Amino acid sequence: MQLFGGLEGRVEKLEAENAHLFNITNILAKRLAALENMMDGQTVTAAAPVATSKPAAKAAKKEESDSDDFNFSDSEDEDDAPKESGMERMKRLAAEKKAEEAAKEAAKPHSGPITKSNVLIDVKPWSDETDLVAMEKAIRAIEMEGLKWGDSKHVEIGFGIKKIRIGNCIVDHLVGLYELEEKLTDLEEFVQSVDIVSHNKI
Repeated sequence: MQLFGGLEGRVEKLEAENAHLFNITNILAKRLAALENMMDGQTVTAAAPVATSKPAAKAAKKEESDSDDFNFSDSEDEDDAPKESGMERMKRLAAEKKAEEAAKEAAKPHSGPITKSNVLIDVKPWSDETDLVAMEKAIRAIEMEGLKWGDSKHVEIGFGIKKIRIGNCIVDHLVGLYELEEKLTDLEEFVQSVDIVSHNKI
């Protein structure tokens, strides 16, 4: 009897916890939906009645029926077009803003002395089966104004895996380390991660 009693108590406790988690999930779902509506520029407002005359309504209905007879492709395109979520829209706008700021910065004429830096970068492969020769060739194929690749060597990481440690010289106002790191990580076939080992002004 004590065994069944203990099990019954545990079942009741689990049911209570499940009910609590269910309520939390519903609250989070409502908040997420409200956030997506805000990101999409939508606001929840009460619908206001619009007064229209009957002849105008009939004319509009007839016009809609006429347009429906000829605009099949438009409706199909709208249905097939993927809908952008609030999060996707936010990421797209952030990327566009970043690209716009980079273009404005690049368009500005540089004033002052031209400075350079020596940078040492570690580029790690996916595994010991990654072709380091082809990987270094892909790295050196990256070209940017103000970037000059230097010497490189293979450094043991462990478990038979080696990374490429490669140096370069950059013109500071022409080459951004963040942009260079992004170009290196775009070599997804070879590169697992990128680390800036050192950055020294000349």
